Amino acid sequence: MTSRTTRPRRTTRPTATLVVATIVVVAAAGATACATGALGSVLAPPGASPATAEPEDAVQPQGAPAPEGADQPAADAPPRDTDGIDPELLRRFDDARAAAAEDGVDLTITSGHRTAREQQALVDDALARYGSEAEAHRWVAPVDGSAHVAGTAIDVGPTAGAYWLMDHGAEFGLCQVFANEVWHFEATIEPGGTCGPTVPDASVLWH
Repeated sequence: MTSRTTRPRRTTRPTATLVVATIVVVAAAGATACATGALGSVLAPPGASPATAEPEDAVQPQGAPAPEGADQPAADAPPRDTDGIDPELLRRFDDARAAAAEDGVDLTITSGHRTAREQQALVDDALARYGSEAEAHRWVAPVDGSAHVAGTAIDVGPTAGAYWLMDHGAEFGLCQVFANEVWHFEATIEPGGTCGPTVPDASVLWH
């Protein structure tokens, strides 16, 4: 990985305003119910009922993007749980967090490095929760294929921050990987490059 290019300062961000407004509408419809904390925490994917579906790393120890209004660290607070995260990935995130703060958007790490045991616990929990390997594998990566275990992936929040990073992550070399996980980012390109297409879900890692 190499250092990113200098990000031009901006005075307005109409896109960010539109995104936040859209998120509020979606949240009002009950489509982005999120949770953090315990291993059994779940997050409903967009357009689905929390009672019928949850996303990939949704079953994760530190959770996923929290609902609007949830208690979150201040924008100038350091990211959480950074031990084991690739240093360059963390540096890029710090740059993105500072830029998001300039736009009035909070951005934090909700889940970073995981041990093999922690990832296997997520797999086991997902299998028990869904009762189907095929469905569980959509939301949780195998231990030997998880970028979290390798320290090369982060999950970010809150929801507005995740959507901000979807729009601006390429500036910092951070890209969304799974189409069903708006919070999961990896340093897959050089800063200022173009992110490739997402894959549908984590099931591609099981084949």
